[in-house]
Amino acid sequence: MSRILAIDYGNKRCGLAVTDSLQICANGLPTQRTCDVVDFLKEYTEKEEVEAIIVGEPKNLSGEPSDSMKFINPFINTLRREFTNIRIETFDERFTSTIAHRELLAGGFKKKERQEKGRADEISAVLILTSYLNRRKN
Repeated sequence: MSRILAIDYGNKRCGLAVTDSLQICANGLPTQRTCDVVDFLKEYTEKEEVEAIIVGEPKNLSGEPSDSMKFINPFINTLRREFTNIRIETFDERFTSTIAHRELLAGGFKKKERQEKGRADEISAVLILTSYLNRRKN
């Protein structure tokens, strides 16, 4: 089986997560600068078979797409253009950043560790991918 990859898109950094080859669990990948993420994905997909890329879709409390979609939609279009053989989907990412920060606190990370750029982005990507996998099972 091939892998599924998730992206928590940000203007400066993108958190990344990927499944194991059986698509059972999600693991974080190194957070990438947004300007470098497409190149990283090209290298990654040359080494690993990826079936789908899931991009977190930020929504407001009413379920409408948030204003940040104006940045994410062009990114999704770039992915579709660059990775024509990989399915590109969006998935609701509401509250993943908040949950990621809570997980860092609950995990006992010290303040300095919690402030490391990218740590919460990676956890957010893992949460997006885990939620996506759970929805697929049900």
